[in-house]
Amino acid sequence: MPKYSQTAEYMALFRALESARGRKTRLFTDPWARRFLSPSLRIVALIARVSPLNSAVSWLIDRRWPGARASGVARTRYIDDALGDAIRDGPTQVVILGAGFDSRPYRVRGIEGIRVFEVDHPDTSRTKRDLIRKVLRGLPPHVSFVSIDFNRENLADVMGSAGMDLARPTAFVWEGVTNYLTEAAVDSTFRFVATTAACSKILFTYVHRDVLRPESSFAGAGAVRRLVGDVGEPWTFGFDPKELPKYLEKRGLRLISDVGSTEYRARYMGNRGHHLVGYEFYRVAVAEVVDDSALSARTGSR
Repeated sequence: MPKYSQTAEYMALFRALESARGRKTRLFTDPWARRFLSPSLRIVALIARVSPLNSAVSWLIDRRWPGARASGVARTRYIDDALGDAIRDGPTQVVILGAGFDSRPYRVRGIEGIRVFEVDHPDTSRTKRDLIRKVLRGLPPHVSFVSIDFNRENLADVMGSAGMDLARPTAFVWEGVTNYLTEAAVDSTFRFVATTAACSKILFTYVHRDVLRPESSFAGAGAVRRLVGDVGEPWTFGFDPKELPKYLEKRGLRLISDVGSTEYRARYMGNRGHHLVGYEFYRVAVAEVVDDSALSARTGSR
């Protein structure tokens, strides 16, 4: 991914807008989201704190990028809940891959008692670390910042140097990243996850492979490809959902769930998300390390 991600900033804006909604209607509260915004988008987020204007800003965004905002905030809530469930199951580590502007290490209940690794590009990681230190007047003791270029460096080597313990149960969060990577980088990351303790989980997003084709059947696919291309962040990788279970199985992982934006928007947004279209190609999946995966991955018996 590029050193500075404009699409990540858009997602931060979507979270800021959702956090500014009324207490009874918002899906989550992310007090950090607006801090990651450029001055111009911070003004937009400030304007949206006025209730009628929030609806107007959201409507304008939905009109320009159908489905992007609703899919983004609903998947944020979905992953928040899935991570909360994983934390209650008792992992001793959380690894956020491609952390970007993710604020879960500082806002998810219960995570403060778990060691968290924020993994991202060196420049992004440095910027994030400086902001956290400034706001909190120091870095939280439970968070470690780890620098990596997923397309160039080996995750196993980087995490070993950072002090991650492969023998401990781990919850991985990999949101909004796989669609920017090479096939080899995605494969390498999943194989690394499979070397961790049995029953470790990975929560990840991906796009349906069809959206990458010029003749894609998904509504708005061409507009989305042009948008991410224009900001220098083209999508490069996707899965066919029908092939995902076998793909993961070959890498020592078992698929637990795989839902699309239509489902998670309906789950969390009800009537508010029912009429929204677009981004049906975006999906969230959860997989876990099978009992013998760590051994087979280390010995190369797969």
